Amino acid sequence: MSIDGYVDTPDDERLLLSNDADFDRVDEVRAGCDAILVGAATVRQDNPRLLVRDETRRKARVERGEQPDPVKVTVTNSCDLDPDARFFTLGEADKLVYCVSSALPNARHKLGRVATVIDGGDPLDLGQVTADLHTRGIRRLMVEGGGMIHTGFLTAGLADELQLVVAPFFVGDSRAPRFVGDGTFPWGPRRRADLTEVRQIGDVVLLRYALSDRYRA
Repeated sequence: MSIDGYVDTPDDERLLLSNDADFDRVDEVRAGCDAILVGAATVRQDNPRLLVRDETRRKARVERGEQPDPVKVTVTNSCDLDPDARFFTLGEADKLVYCVSSALPNARHKLGRVATVIDGGDPLDLGQVTADLHTRGIRRLMVEGGGMIHTGFLTAGLADELQLVVAPFFVGDSRAPRFVGDGTFPWGPRRRADLTEVRQIGDVVLLRYALSDRYRA
């Protein structure tokens, strides 16, 4: 996020907050995960690939008996997703779409040929989503955003660790999306999150927080 807590600008052009060294660090984290989850808005707006970029890391995953890339996961209320988005068309790993119960028939009709569409509850329940992912062998899930997804996972106490990178500039526009929205979070002035690492990476700073006992395990 920016110094003032934003993760993008209100403009259409994507804001690059990180640097090459940190992008490589993120790639390393991705390579160690079973799945990557982003919200449907991120799929629509950023059209991300969500692939492991480094060939050495890809080969190491294959040698461990895994696909070169983690499973891709998204959650949606409206199923307003393009089956030709890079989320669906790139990579050999499974693509999972969790949608609200009422949208399930439409979602399966629209996306069934490019993804496995799963009932996520009504309203959509991130706890139900993570429980189902566990039954599918997902043990380490990387949640990349956006803001509504961050807010949902954090307010529900579902996150074990937060990796927050601060870029050395301000956005200064309240129309821009923030790292999280309003909510009741488990960590506040009376329960401070446990800071486990501070690392300078070029001109950005990585802050790592332990958010659950599972992190220690």
